[in-house]
Amino acid sequence: MKALVWQAPRRMTIEELPEPRPNQGEVVVRSEAAGICGSEVEGYLGMMANRVPPLIMGHEFAGTVEAIGEGVDESWLGKRVAVNPIIGCGKCPYCTSGRRNQCPDRRLVGVAVPGGFAGYVAVPERCLYEMPAGMDARLGALVEPLANGIHAIRKGSPEWASSAVVIGAGTIGLACMQAALLRGIEKVTVIERHPARRDHALRLGSHEAFGDAEQIRSGVDVVIDAAGTEATRLLAVDLLSPAGTAVFIGMHSDETVLPWRRVIRGNHTIRGVFAYEDADFQRSLDLLAEGRVGIGELKEVLPLDHGPAAFAELATGPTADIKVFLGA
Repeated sequence: MKALVWQAPRRMTIEELPEPRPNQGEVVVRSEAAGICGSEVEGYLGMMANRVPPLIMGHEFAGTVEAIGEGVDESWLGKRVAVNPIIGCGKCPYCTSGRRNQCPDRRLVGVAVPGGFAGYVAVPERCLYEMPAGMDARLGALVEPLANGIHAIRKGSPEWASSAVVIGAGTIGLACMQAALLRGIEKVTVIERHPARRDHALRLGSHEAFGDAEQIRSGVDVVIDAAGTEATRLLAVDLLSPAGTAVFIGMHSDETVLPWRRVIRGNHTIRGVFAYEDADFQRSLDLLAEGRVGIGELKEVLPLDHGPAAFAELATGPTADIKVFLGA
């Protein structure tokens, strides 16, 4: 099979590799569409220590179950699925309660094991979510990033919040923005430097979109930082209302300074959110299938051969394209 393999920082190659065979409890999925995530671009640049080359990335993907291993329900064969890339141990209290994102032994498809930038991928049966008949594989690939936004708002936004600001209008930021709208928050504003992405946020329902925070007064009930730099984390705190919540989902930078006296005196909540619970993933799939959320016009699925060039372009900075899809 053909696979896009990350070999070293800024170096990807197309390789011919054997097709995977399913182990016990696993299936093999033919990858039909796999989205490039911003974290993968950072991995491509060598900025993510959890990704070690050589590696087939790709954790946002959907496709068709082509083979099943021992112990797998035979009804999965031939079904089209969105794949939850979080592989929990399956036994701990977190996994058994649908919170595999908190499993201490969790692994991620496309990070710890080969992912969706290949013709075929082996994944555990418990990672499969059936897509409705006729659902576009590109929408299936969007289930994963949208689930991040649903989880961020569900866990981070206070029930009483009437205003929200989302910093960053990439796929995760737009997911958080749409989740905030679905939550019924009265005023949702996006901060995004890229003009085309600001316009995109407005088309998807944001009430306002600005290139910086100069036109936004402090007093915001919940601020979601989908960028994850020191500057954006500081900005999130600066914008908060008394008892407001800063939700940190972006992971660009690791250690950053925060004004903790201001946080304490302001009765602020600082909330970190990682990934999503199983219910968030299913909710995301349902909303996409119903057409209630999305990213607007979907770009065509590019052949894997275009992968090295696509990653090189994305590494230069944000583009007007919200999501680039690859497929074999």
